Amino acid sequence: MSDQTHPDRIYNVLFLCTGNSARSILGEAILNQLGEGRFRAYSAGSQPKGEVHPMALSLLAGLGHDISGLRSKSWDAFSGPDAPAFDFIFTVCDNAAGETCPVWIGHPMTAHWGIEDPAAVEGPGQREAFLQAFRYLQHRIELFLALPLGDIDAPTTKQRLKDIGRADGASSGASA
Repeated sequence: MSDQTHPDRIYNVLFLCTGNSARSILGEAILNQLGEGRFRAYSAGSQPKGEVHPMALSLLAGLGHDISGLRSKSWDAFSGPDAPAFDFIFTVCDNAAGETCPVWIGHPMTAHWGIEDPAAVEGPGQREAFLQAFRYLQHRIELFLALPLGDIDAPTTKQRLKDIGRADGASSGASA
């Protein structure tokens, strides 16, 4: 199924992290903006904190991203019959990559794009840590958006997604 044949195709993407308060939220916001309607991004966590980290919201708002719909939620929110069928799922923290994920309808393509947790940094360096995580995720998402998804086979796509996860900023567990 080529994108040229189906130019209206919208890909659903889920960003997963344990707490769903920082990295996965950043990924959701970045892809929803850069994807220009071709992608619909969501985020969730295996053990959500229940609130989005204030620094994530501050940074995103300051960079012109829509933060109105961002919230910390469990991946269970996407396991029901009304949940979107995902085309891609990206884990952005090492803990989430090692967890047993639910069985996703449609068997989406998955990749680990681990990035160090900016919320682990406290004090005056925290904003810079969030900005760095944002930059790493934005770079990976730009690489992802450049893929000719409708024109390459599944094994090639899977390898390219894995390669993107090894881009600058990969956390120590990202090579797994």
